[in-house]
Amino acid sequence: MVPPLHDIRVIDCATLFAGPLAATMLGDFGADVIKVEHPERPDPSRGHGAMKNGHGLWWKNLGRNKRTVAADLKHEDGRALLLRLVETSDVLIENFRPGTLEQWGLGWPELEEANPRLVLLRVSGFGQKGPRRREAGFGTLAEAMSGFASMTGQPDGPPTLPPLALADGVAGLTAAYAAMVALHSREQSGRGQVIDLALIEPLLGILGPQVSIFDQLGAVAPRTGNRTLNNAPRNTYLTQDGKWVAVSTSSQSIAERVMRLVGRPDVIDEPWFATGRQRAAHADELDAAVAEWMLQRTAAEALAAFAAADAAATVIYDASDIVTDEQYAALGTIATVDDPDLGPLRMTNVLFRMSRTPGSIRFSGRGPASDTDEILAELGYSSGDIASARRGGGIA
Repeated sequence: MVPPLHDIRVIDCATLFAGPLAATMLGDFGADVIKVEHPERPDPSRGHGAMKNGHGLWWKNLGRNKRTVAADLKHEDGRALLLRLVETSDVLIENFRPGTLEQWGLGWPELEEANPRLVLLRVSGFGQKGPRRREAGFGTLAEAMSGFASMTGQPDGPPTLPPLALADGVAGLTAAYAAMVALHSREQSGRGQVIDLALIEPLLGILGPQVSIFDQLGAVAPRTGNRTLNNAPRNTYLTQDGKWVAVSTSSQSIAERVMRLVGRPDVIDEPWFATGRQRAAHADELDAAVAEWMLQRTAAEALAAFAAADAAATVIYDASDIVTDEQYAALGTIATVDDPDLGPLRMTNVLFRMSRTPGSIRFSGRGPASDTDEILAELGYSSGDIASARRGGGIA
């Protein structure tokens, strides 16, 4: 089948995670993504995290389905190349500090003149306006400012940051959604537009009604560890064979099933058991009952009993569990890609399945400037033009 975004071209001028992830999401469903990197300073994600034989495994995932070209956008030839790309593109993603593109003569007036239908997706730490707009912004700061760190961690411990690029990931998915909204709007108006996406906002948006709660009740969410203020029992519990099991009782009926299962049906008749927040106030008692029951069983025995009771629980996975899990296998969640540097390479597949126009990983992340000649030729550059641009230093 023809991929749903086969007629969309995306220029990825961003670095590290949020902007490039948005481009990856679009590329997974067929968009022609062209990664533009500085000739001497390519995307730092290439060297971020674990490496094998000099190849970054993070980049192999993040750079998938992207053709690569190297151009110095401060140089006249690099600027000219970007404008030529813009003429035939639908989305340009950038995450330079606000004002940087304008300094290079590549601000919205110049880009819109080159292509009035262009969608310019601007991802920055703090947005395109405001007192902190020019500051360096990273996901860690967004995780701190959004309230995430404040409410994460044990009650008697410090605020806790996630061990992954959480804010960047949420912002990247939001950015891909924003790009599709803008492209749909373009079909109605015939005009592109600028999207201003700040890293500090998407994570804040998915953390629930914390602002409304403070506004109406004056309450600030405390740190509750693996518990929640909204229901109980909800925690992680150690099994007899040393595994950890996560239990959720978000619905009243499941909470009742769990307590019957662990031998405490008496609490179901207590007046305080009737709502999740009231159960949460008695979490010590409920957790103790579940924890004692878990310690008497292996993880397999516990999960079988929960399944028979139609209650919600799962073993806490690491990557070794994920790649062997039957449910993930049934969904095709892990794809194997033939990588030219590493051979068969397993990575997370596209994030959802479409029945008629599914996405796919066509290739893994390539080296810098791998497709420069091909892309320039598509734009009408002759071999002489390409050689001249290389001699001038604006294109690698």
